[in-house]
Order: sequence, then structure tokens, then C-alpha cells
Amino acid sequence: MDLTYTEEERDFRARLRQWLAKTLPELPARPSPDDWPGRRAYDLGWQRRLYEAGYAGLHWPVDAGGRGATPTQHLIFLEETERAGAPYVGANFVGLLHAGPTIAAEGTAGQRARWLPPVLRGDEVWCQGFSEPDAGSDLASLRTRAVRDGDDYVITGSKIWTSHAEVADWCELLVRTDPAAPKHRGISWLAMPMDAPGVTVRPLRTLAGSTEFAEVFLDEVRVPVANRVGAENDGWRVTMVTLSFERGTAFVGEVVACRRTLGGLARTAKANGRWDDPVLRRRLGRLYGEFGALWRLTQWNVSESERSGGVPGIGGSVFKLAYSQARQELYDVAAEVLGAASLSLDEEWTLDRLSSLSYTIAAGTSQIQRNIVAERILGLPKGR
Repeated sequence: MDLTYTEEERDFRARLRQWLAKTLPELPARPSPDDWPGRRAYDLGWQRRLYEAGYAGLHWPVDAGGRGATPTQHLIFLEETERAGAPYVGANFVGLLHAGPTIAAEGTAGQRARWLPPVLRGDEVWCQGFSEPDAGSDLASLRTRAVRDGDDYVITGSKIWTSHAEVADWCELLVRTDPAAPKHRGISWLAMPMDAPGVTVRPLRTLAGSTEFAEVFLDEVRVPVANRVGAENDGWRVTMVTLSFERGTAFVGEVVACRRTLGGLARTAKANGRWDDPVLRRRLGRLYGEFGALWRLTQWNVSESERSGGVPGIGGSVFKLAYSQARQELYDVAAEVLGAASLSLDEEWTLDRLSSLSYTIAAGTSQIQRNIVAERILGLPKGR
């Protein structure tokens, strides 16, 4: 693992800082969290600025429309934008971090040309249609059926926890194309237009009051066979590529955000008298060490990704497992530092604490991550 930066990487960081210092004051006010059309417009507007400045799809391959930057440069980009308080990808999350990289790695030339430029320009939003009511952690048990009818698949079923479905143009959709095959082998990965007849979206309200997830019902929805990424019934392998991106670098910016929050908690504790508590100081110190270690683990994963051609490896499961637990503990400590103020939903840290509860479930539960670590990294036998 090489933790040093080259002269080129230091120059990249300096130029990015200058651009952020000039651009961020020009941004419009952020829309209300409940205004999803407004949030979509705001997030796409930020993506357009990144595109025009040459920062969109920074680490994507050049032949996929990106800059072909190294994973280390991508890490610098995420670190600097988070430190500067720049907008996160928001509604662009699935397109930029999941579907786009998957299509870049697995799609045909025609599929790349159709779907990647609109994601990079900030023209289209994607959502993720993976989980189902009876196929969450055991994703391979999905039942949404796709029956071949000429040049189309006819799809019937439902999805749940579909991220950003109510404002999405496209959905990365997992369907069962061979119900007789073993459950990991009869799956295909499709790109489904969200305005297709038969698609119904029902938003889900989370504990924090937001509706970034939805149920999606599919009633004989026709999707062209040409929209399939990868071979028919090879969707599980393609999905593993998608999940490697989801667990690899998708949370990097949030590690930086947590480290900044930790510093804010320390300052608040000093201001409200809680800093005199030695137990609290030890907890904050241990979390400081944990997030520092997570940042080093991120750098290791990036170095590994750089050696493997840009696709994150299974080390992302280690990161995701450790990060989920550390984030929850961070906001437990925040509640201790804030006291009664932590009960107010007007307090940003309160909403972050509620959100943190989902992280041991999102992007693969902690139980699933432990299985991956045990079987694929430690070489232990599969559980019965």
C-alpha cells in the first residue's frame, strides 16, 4: 500500500480546492428535504457543474466518458468535496456510483453510449430495484419474473427499498429469467425505463421522515432485451460487480463527514461542560482512532482497486461492516454530548443519528458482510 501522494496528485488537490472555493458560493439554496422534484433539480444542477468543469465521472474509464483518473485521485476528490461542504451526489447516487460503473464495466458499446453520458451530464437519474419483500439480505431469492416475448421481457413482481424511485428515469433491475435454474443462476440485470406502462411507485417514509425509498410494483412491464446488461441468467455475476462498487468507495465521503462531525462533537462537549467527563473523552478518542483506521482501510482498498483495474475487491465488505458500526456509535455519543437537544428533529445530528440506524442493513446487512469476510477472505467453510 502506497499512502504517499505524487506531485500530480498534489496539483490535482490544489486545483480542485480552488474550483470549489469559487463555485460553492454560487450555488442556489438547498431545497427542502421533502421537495423531491426540487432536490432532483438541485442535484442534477450540481452534477452539470461538475461535468462542465471536468470533474464528472472522474474515475470512470475514458472510453466510458470519464477522465480515467486513478482511484487515488478519485479519493482526493471525495475528500476535498466533503471537507468543503459541497453537495453530495444525492439523487444521482445510483447512477453515478452503482449503475453507471456497472454499465461501464459490463455494458456493450451501444449501452455505454446510451446511458453513461446522461448520467455524467446530469440529465438522468437512476434508482436501484434489487431488494424485494422476501428477498432482502438473501437477494438471490428474488421472485420478480421476466418472461421473454420476442424482443422484450415481460416483467411482473415488486421491489422494495428502491432508492430514489419517485424521481428516477431508469432503474437497475434484477429479475428472474429462469425459475428452474439454481437461484444464483437464473437472474438477469436489466435497465428499465421508469415511465414504462405498468410501473407503479409508492414512496416509503423512513424513521427520519424522508421518502428516498419506495415500493415499486411491476404489472406486465415490457423492457427490451437490448436493455439487458450481461448475458441472460448471468445477472448474479453482474450484480456482484454492482455491489463491489456499492461497498467499495461509495461511503468514502461519509467517512470524511463523520470525522468532521467527531471534531464538532468534541468542540460542543468543551463548550457545554461535558468534556470534563473522562469516560466521554475516551469514547471520543477511540472513535477518532476508529475513523482514522477506516480512512487508512479506504486507502488500502483504493490501492487494491488500482491494481485490479478499477473494480473494488471484497475488502469493501470489511470496510462496510466496520464503518456501519462506527457510525452508529458516533451518533450514540452525539446523543450523550447533546443531551436534551438530541431529541429535537430540528437538530441535524438527530436526523443523522436516525439515519445511522439503517447502515447495518443498507448495502448488505452486517450479517451478510460477516459471511463474506469469513468465507471469501478467511476461507472458512460455509455455514449450514
